[in-house]
Amino acid sequence: MSLYTPSPKVAEALANGRPVVALESTIITHGMPWPQNLEMARRVEQTVRDSGAEPATIAVLEGVLHVGLTDAQLEKLAQTLHAAKLSRADIAVCMSQGKTGATTVAATMIAAQLAGISIFATGGIGGVHMGAENSFDISADLAELSQTAVTVVAAGAKAILDLPKTLEVLETYGVPVISYGQDQLPAFWSREAGLRAPLRMNHAKEIAAAHKMRGALGLPGGQLIANPIPTEAEIPRDVMLPIIRRATQDAVDNGISGKDTTPYLLQRIYEISEGRSLEANIALVLNNARLAAQIACELSKS
Repeated sequence: MSLYTPSPKVAEALANGRPVVALESTIITHGMPWPQNLEMARRVEQTVRDSGAEPATIAVLEGVLHVGLTDAQLEKLAQTLHAAKLSRADIAVCMSQGKTGATTVAATMIAAQLAGISIFATGGIGGVHMGAENSFDISADLAELSQTAVTVVAAGAKAILDLPKTLEVLETYGVPVISYGQDQLPAFWSREAGLRAPLRMNHAKEIAAAHKMRGALGLPGGQLIANPIPTEAEIPRDVMLPIIRRATQDAVDNGISGKDTTPYLLQRIYEISEGRSLEANIALVLNNARLAAQIACELSKS
């Protein structure tokens, strides 16, 4: 029995050695409202195709791990109201019980490696939440980056997180954090987080070469490519910080915690910013998909 089911297009691409980019599905079910989530998912997939690679959106549908979705499956998932939010801890349980769930960064990395896909594009990774010194609320995404050999292209960690602590944990885990085209670490909706990135690369070819070298050295884990949001789409950090603080306080006041925190904060930030955060989110996801496809194309050349 196969552990996953590739879509026909993904199966063909993998069989022929063509570049493939993995895409998560939590952004569809938990990150954006209907119908913007479906429109965004289709645009992201098309951006990957336009950049020379095959998109593989990953999700668990009625217990089956799908690596690549048909358009009908994508639309159905986008309208699913109670899809589970799957990470390393619960993806196997969801599959064994025949349920439907969307994959986070960690679960998508696991599925991508299982299918032989080396590159994954997302919006932003999870990380160390504010107040983690008391709550110990740290995303499984960070540990996954330390053990699963997939290069992840994101606009940094989500700006709702404690970014300095997130960077420290990634350093402790030995995860290369590579800022693309600038020395500053990006902060999701904003191009700069006020933190200098440990590493910088300016070309997809360099990133692909580093991915291959990690494999040759037998190093576990992947790379985090921090790709800044396009200048014309960013919301400056000094504008976003008060919005994030207000949303975070609202979460505390309403007793929101655990897996519910990120979806709640993203929704509140959307409301407080009057939709501007969603526009920026879509722009950065498309930008990440484009870069990931370029890296995938470089990896497929040899």
